[in-house]
This record gives sequence, C-alpha cells and structure tokens, in this order.
Amino acid sequence: MIMRPRCTLISAAVTGALLLGIATPALAAPTSATVTVTGGSLSITVPTAAGNLGTRANTVSGGVISGPLGSVQVNDARSAAAGSGWVASVISTAFTPPAGPTIGAAAVGYTAGTITKVGTATFTANDPPDLTGVVPAVTATGITGDNSATWNPTINVTVGGGKAAGVYSATITHSVL
Repeated sequence: MIMRPRCTLISAAVTGALLLGIATPALAAPTSATVTVTGGSLSITVPTAAGNLGTRANTVSGGVISGPLGSVQVNDARSAAAGSGWVASVISTAFTPPAGPTIGAAAVGYTAGTITKVGTATFTANDPPDLTGVVPAVTATGITGDNSATWNPTINVTVGGGKAAGVYSATITHSVL
C-alpha cells in the first residue's frame, strides 16, 4: 500500500513536467531593424543689431572705440567625417557718419574672445585686425561628428583724429563655409 501513493506521486510529477514543456511559448526568429541618420546643415546665427559699440570724446590724436557685437554661433550638424572643418568669416563696411568722411573698414578689428564649444573639434580665433575683405574670424579643424561654437566678439574701431562728431554706422557680415 505504501507503493501506490508513491506511484501516484511520481505519475503526477511526470504529468506536470510534460504539461510545463507543452505550455512554454515557441520562440520566433529574431528580426533585424535599422535606422538611418542623415547629415544636417552648417549654419551661422548672428545678432540682428549690436547697438552702440561705445562712445569716445573726439581728440586731435584719435583713439579706439571697442564694444561687444553680440553672440555669434556656428552649428555644424553635417555629421562630418573626421578631420573636416569649417571657417566662419567676417567683413565690414566703412563706419559712415550722417555727413563727412568715413572710418574705413581697414580701421575695424575683430577679437573673437572666449569660444564655447560643443563636440569634438579644435576651434581657433583668428582675430583679424582689418575687415576690408572677407577674412577668417574663427576656424574649426579636427572635427569628429556634430559640433558647435559660440563666441561674443569685440569690435575695435580706430577713430582717427579730427573726425566729425556724430553717430557712425556700419554693417558687419558673417558667413560660414
């Protein structure tokens, strides 16, 4: 009599194991999937107006008026290959008063200042002393992937002696390539 409960117990265990084997879900073959990320663009953002860069009393010997232009930012989302780069350039017109002689663009200098960077690249401030032609302001080299750089340049205007009193205006244009 002791044998029957043991046989019933073993029979129940085998039946339970078989049911568990039958109840496990079947596995499907894995599915492969991909996503594609395309390169974006290279862009530059500049202030629309810098306002008054500074004021200086007119003297016979002249002097320098300096002031911040405002934040300039280059965004490079081209997912560039390692080693590629970009150049942010700048040019200025002459500073023109309502009447009288101008302050030529050769007397306008540009100092980039501190460059805040995102991504992997080497950023160099070129600090051109003369903006008569398109000149490099900031250069990025050794780029790996996306990057950006932001700086707030100082514009230095050398005012020659004997200039007429008044407000002198110029247009400063940035580009990136």
